[in-house]
Amino acid sequence: MRRQSGGFTLLEVMLAFVIFALSFAVVLEVMAGSMRGVRRAGDDTEAALFAQSVMDLVGTEIPIEEGGFSGNGLDRYQWQLNIYPFEADEGEERVVELAEMTGTQLFRVELDMDWTSGRSERALHFHTIRSVLANSR
Repeated sequence: MRRQSGGFTLLEVMLAFVIFALSFAVVLEVMAGSMRGVRRAGDDTEAALFAQSVMDLVGTEIPIEEGGFSGNGLDRYQWQLNIYPFEADEGEERVVELAEMTGTQLFRVELDMDWTSGRSERALHFHTIRSVLANSR
């Protein structure tokens, strides 16, 4: 009488290995996608912080007057800053009235930044409004 073995067959072992390999590949792809997202978020944060530092120059090293300025920074960012008189859009008329009542002149400041991240070109646009006393110019 033959006794039956309690082990696994070669087919069962190979099937388990294939399931493990496919699961591992899916986990690796999810992790790679997460790392790309973290890297992109880090790039965006660095770009926003650099943009804030450029915007902070307006009124100190960059005069608040109509014109354009450009430069490079951190060996990877190219930026273009444009300043022009503020023109109210719909619903912003009250802002202009208030500025005129207080003797303040408003300027729109727009900053465009370009840089390379990996193999792709990236760009961001920032804008704000700056004010200066009309009689101090």
